[in-house]
Amino acid sequence: MERKMVMIGAGSASFTVGLVADLLAAGFEGDWTVGLVDIDPGALEVAHGLVSRMVERKGASIKIEASTDRRDILPGATFVSTTIQVGGRKAWETDIMVPREHGIFQPVGDTVGAGGISRAMRQIPPMLDIAEDVACLCPDAYFFNYSNPMAAICRAVNKHTAARVTGLCHGVQGTLRYLCGIVGVAYEDISSLYLGMNHLTWITHFTRHGEDLWPAINAKLGDIDPKDNPFAWEMYRAHGAFPAVLDRHITEFYPERFGTGEYYGMTLGVDEGDILGVIHGGDDRYEQMARQSRGEEPLEDGLFTRTLGEHEALVAIVKSLLLDEQAIFPMNVPNETVAGVPAGFVLEMPVIAARAGCLPIALPEMPIAVTAWTVEALYGVELTVEAAVKGDRGLMVEALLYERAVKDLATAEALADDLLAAHKEHLERFR
Repeated sequence: MERKMVMIGAGSASFTVGLVADLLAAGFEGDWTVGLVDIDPGALEVAHGLVSRMVERKGASIKIEASTDRRDILPGATFVSTTIQVGGRKAWETDIMVPREHGIFQPVGDTVGAGGISRAMRQIPPMLDIAEDVACLCPDAYFFNYSNPMAAICRAVNKHTAARVTGLCHGVQGTLRYLCGIVGVAYEDISSLYLGMNHLTWITHFTRHGEDLWPAINAKLGDIDPKDNPFAWEMYRAHGAFPAVLDRHITEFYPERFGTGEYYGMTLGVDEGDILGVIHGGDDRYEQMARQSRGEEPLEDGLFTRTLGEHEALVAIVKSLLLDEQAIFPMNVPNETVAGVPAGFVLEMPVIAARAGCLPIALPEMPIAVTAWTVEALYGVELTVEAAVKGDRGLMVEALLYERAVKDLATAEALADDLLAAHKEHLERFR
């Protein structure tokens, strides 16, 4: 049976390369086609060149298609993934720097707060267009999104289109590995339960072969460096659940606790979580990959090495779906099983990958703080989604106020206007 993996936003070269390396390592070839889509011809050329050279070097029989028009590639897709970033790293930098002019410092700025809301205004409309094409051209395909803001994009697509998308992120896996390192256990040996909104997901159960590992964590608390994710550990002590994805992301959900970026004697996004360094480092890495794609440099052996990152679970999920292995993975799905959270709100939680689809499991009663913080954040997503879908400045202002990104209406209005002006070329619905 022929199968086809389509990557929309393939110019996100690191993700594309990592996923293709996983496909090659898994032996997915022969009847497989990889479809690459990016609206930027230059970025698409880099991705196409890298993937082609990787497949050629391994002597694999995977077929490759590429186009700047997704409608050329989507027909026949078995799996579709999206990694779009409207405006690229330059727009991301703007999402960081414009709020700083209003005294707002964020260490990531891609999920909530001023930066996350701004990104949603750009990301949601084109994601709705992509989703409609998926629903029309490959309605039976499994549709996965990696783009941020995760919860807002998935909620918008599932609420406003005929498509059904599942969100994937490696934050829970990364945080579980962090906890495993604290107590010296192998990641492969542990089991866990977790619930929340992407980038603020609470790990509530943490076991190894049935043994509760929280007592082992508690015994190590005195040994943890006070500078090692102090807010995450503060939340753990307060609520008995550990938040993913550590301080870099979770602090953005609590702006009232960090003022204008004050963070344990440091400043968020500056000397703690240097976000501009991350953005500019991505530029440097991309240029290196571009040279390799053109054959100006040899392919690094590391490109074929199984690595951790955003792509890390997708091939395992594909395998579980195709073979009906019914393995469990962290996924972002509409709520169908969790009491206390409105139906349809997008939760990050354990989900079974089965031939019947991506099926959220039932969970035990969650700590009240977990439910409370999750529901509060997800109602902010509702405001953000409707602002982006309608191109409604007033709703964008309300979203900024609701998420406590700013303290008063005048500041919220000024910030919204500055962000809308800075990203005007990407915001057709606000014109």
